[in-house]
Amino acid sequence: MIVVGGAGRQLKLLSYNIQAGTSTGRYREYVTRSWRQVLPNNQRVANLDSIAELVRDYDIVALQEVDCGSLRSGFLNQAKYLATHAQFPWWSHQGNRKVGIVAHAGNGLLSRIEPSEIEEHRLPGAIPGRGAMVVRFGAGEKALWLVVLHLALGRRARAQQLDYVASLVRSYPHVVVMGDFNSGPGSREVRSFCDKAGLVRPGEPVLTFPSWQPQRAIDHILVSPNMQISELRALPVTFSDHQPLSMTVDLGDDVALPGHSGSDQNQYPTEYSS
Repeated sequence: MIVVGGAGRQLKLLSYNIQAGTSTGRYREYVTRSWRQVLPNNQRVANLDSIAELVRDYDIVALQEVDCGSLRSGFLNQAKYLATHAQFPWWSHQGNRKVGIVAHAGNGLLSRIEPSEIEEHRLPGAIPGRGAMVVRFGAGEKALWLVVLHLALGRRARAQQLDYVASLVRSYPHVVVMGDFNSGPGSREVRSFCDKAGLVRPGEPVLTFPSWQPQRAIDHILVSPNMQISELRALPVTFSDHQPLSMTVDLGDDVALPGHSGSDQNQYPTEYSS
């Protein structure tokens, strides 16, 4: 893992919709195995353990569809579980959509760099339950701003949500937006968002969904144009119905971050709260 601190260095980033720890192998399983979305099962913990092993080499991990502690997860906060087992010193979560005690979906953050500030935003839309985490690392003009989000299924709602996020970050010089956009890079709403927020989508579209035979590029990592990308790829694993999207980014000398913490088996992860 590449150390960051002082002047900007490379960061290894991962964005992953983990489907609350449930894998899917074909479209019909959304119906035939739908019970796994509301009831606990042994496969879920096994998948989380595999995901923890997968993410431990990254500096910052943005999670979508984490369960924040409900019946289906055995009342386990999955972001905390992954931080503990992958030995991340910092973690946070944003609970967005709660269905009684049965399910509590949200976004999550795992980080080896201590956040300086985290804001939770409820995204607009006719159907509530979508959110974005806005995370600041460092201070002043050299800070890095990172957004973790999961957008709606409907195009109109996605456009409203992206307009809202653009209004939050358009004035910041160093921004990374990571998440499940539920739309492709050529969609009107994503192109408009990049223009309004001053961001770029580096490289060719990367197919991430469905994980068993990727056909759609709906997971994205968008960055400020002053950041250089040395790698962008999907990881060919099927622990979820999405494949994780991996990026290595060179922040340049204009970005300065707090100190970097490596893995430490004796260190218990700390939930960051502003």
